[in-house]
Amino acid sequence: MTQEHALPVDIMRRAVRGVNYIGHPLRLRILEYLDVNGAASVSDMVKNLGVEQVILSQHLKKMRDADLVQTKRQGNFIFYSIHSEYPASIFVCLRKLYGVMSGNLKFIKDNYKAILPTDFTIMAAGRIKLFANFDKMRVLEYLILNQNSSVNEIADGVEKPAIKISQVLKKLKEEEFVSFERNGRNVFYDITKGVHKTTILCIRKRYNTVGNRF
Repeated sequence: MTQEHALPVDIMRRAVRGVNYIGHPLRLRILEYLDVNGAASVSDMVKNLGVEQVILSQHLKKMRDADLVQTKRQGNFIFYSIHSEYPASIFVCLRKLYGVMSGNLKFIKDNYKAILPTDFTIMAAGRIKLFANFDKMRVLEYLILNQNSSVNEIADGVEKPAIKISQVLKKLKEEEFVSFERNGRNVFYDITKGVHKTTILCIRKRYNTVGNRF
């Protein structure tokens, strides 16, 4: 069985930058709109998202610079679509999470696409923003690859001082991104399920597909 390795540092930093852009309510709504409806023009999104064109254009430029969206010209119009795999995959997780929380079972079905309630999307953006940090994502990735690990094991794995990892884990625990279990004097950590885990898995999948062209 091939042992999986952590993403290269430069790739993880690029990924963190992209996730940080996603962790914004309007940007997440833009990506969701494109995921559900496919390629769309600025005027389409202005009409359906209820946002001023100048604000939308500013966010689209930042998202294009971060390789989250791509453009294609058709006549006098420019159409935007999702460029990266992991933003689209995030919505699979978000829809299923909403389906469980709300009891709306159609959102749990595979390949089901629909716009989520705005307040739920805003909440999700806030959760994404919480883990859009290099040290947090590196620790979460380590826990995906190495379940039930101690502080010292994680510190060795991500090559950070144990005191720094303890601080990161404290925040991740408060934010419910990790769980822990005591075994005598030892404490072992694991990643919980949710958009944070899905995001990192999708980033790794994309890197395994495109390599340094990430």
